[in-house]
Amino acid sequence: MEYLVEKVGMSRTIDRDSSPVSLLKVVDAKVCELDQNGRAIVAYANGKACPKTVLGQQKKYGLSKEYNKFATLMVSNTEAGDQDKAPLSQAKVLKVSFNTKGKGYQGVMKRHGFAGGPKSHGSRFHRRHGSIGNCEWPGRVQPGMKMAGQTGNNKVTVKNEVISFDTDNGIIVVKGSVPGFNGALGRVRIVK
Repeated sequence: MEYLVEKVGMSRTIDRDSSPVSLLKVVDAKVCELDQNGRAIVAYANGKACPKTVLGQQKKYGLSKEYNKFATLMVSNTEAGDQDKAPLSQAKVLKVSFNTKGKGYQGVMKRHGFAGGPKSHGSRFHRRHGSIGNCEWPGRVQPGMKMAGQTGNNKVTVKNEVISFDTDNGIIVVKGSVPGFNGALGRVRIVK
């Protein structure tokens, strides 16, 4: 089963062996349409203005104006309506998928951990990548060359142990960290 979650932030346990934990809030979602394979179209509230293209979908599924985003998930529901959160109370391990923090266009030192050149004697080689191997042979830049470019904003999936689940507030407490910024939307999938 999959659930849409919002990253609340990080904290720690205060018992004898203190460990870092991440807090994830389960997003209220409504199952609109079910597939025979267990996949479903799910609607959830995004908090942004609703485009006109979504109004027809809201009318089709009988949704209120707040449900303005749609996703496809594996669900445990057998019929349309509110998404069933009961399986989360028995979950022991989750696979958590979020986009990492986007850092924009970065140089090779930040992106790949290059050491850079000498800092003195007018070397003019401080934070640059240096030679890229474009000499007589092969006469071109090889694919996969580590160069400057877009950093972050990649989908990353991690496996986390569930510490607790607050059914009243819909907060999942998982051991360790999860990628992404506070307030980011992601998915969790029950492993066992």
